Amino acid sequence: MPDNIILVGFSGTGKTLVGQEVARLLGWDFIDTDGEIEGKVGKSVQRIFAEDGEPAFRVLEKGALSDACSTDHRVISTGGGAPVDQENRELMLSRGYVVCLDAMPETIYGRLVVNDSNPLTVRPLLSGPEPLERIKALKSQRREYYSAAHRAVATDNLTVEQVAEEILRPFRVLGAI
Repeated sequence: MPDNIILVGFSGTGKTLVGQEVARLLGWDFIDTDGEIEGKVGKSVQRIFAEDGEPAFRVLEKGALSDACSTDHRVISTGGGAPVDQENRELMLSRGYVVCLDAMPETIYGRLVVNDSNPLTVRPLLSGPEPLERIKALKSQRREYYSAAHRAVATDNLTVEQVAEEILRPFRVLGAI
């Protein structure tokens, strides 16, 4: 088994829910870096983006990721943009088994728009015009960073439990769990 399992991927691909399920199945701790940032700063990711800007958020994200990776036997869910930073990618690849969760842009949009009715939970990605086009463009820009993961799992037509089992399947086959 790897030291940690680290989930990367675009917003809305299921990293948090799947990460919680993988952690439950393994009996490991679950860490959501966005949640850690919100707890430390006392405001939502959305507010950090709006009030402090993306560069300030990325500094906080780097610290949260470093802290999360400092201990073994964790399932870590990262923010969608975390792998864009080379130091973040190197840290994740050295400290765990990195799995990229993927989904079609239309699936992502459908998952994210569920919270769109509450302005306090609107993700920065959906706050401007043409969010589906923005999703497509950002996914395309981030493709090379996400492809650095050890493995990718498409989540479009799978349940949380199925995605979790797919992540763990290679370790079950090897008898590691």
